[in-house]
Amino acid sequence: MPLRIPAATRTEVLTMASAGAAGFAPFYLMAPGAEERLAKQTTKWAPRWERNITMFVNPVERGIQRVSPPVERTVQKMAQRLPLEKAAKRADRGIKRNLDRMGIKHS
Repeated sequence: MPLRIPAATRTEVLTMASAGAAGFAPFYLMAPGAEERLAKQTTKWAPRWERNITMFVNPVERGIQRVSPPVERTVQKMAQRLPLEKAAKRADRGIKRNLDRMGIKHS
């Protein structure tokens, strides 16, 4: 008795569709006349997108205003705890040491 493959969920279908579109996009844009077709579609759809995006602007702005102070505090705390300057200097020394070892002049 052959095994049946389960039906794809909506998430799987959307993921595969977006991956296919992203993979095919470079070839579509290399085709002759792609700029004209893209400009035509942008002219057609941009007003609709702009009209519909206004529904999301106010709620998103309110959410950002509510979330940004705690995020800023967290980032400041993390920046104080992390030895970023020390790590950057160590990486710089390592790069210069490797360049010296290979005989490449650096500034």
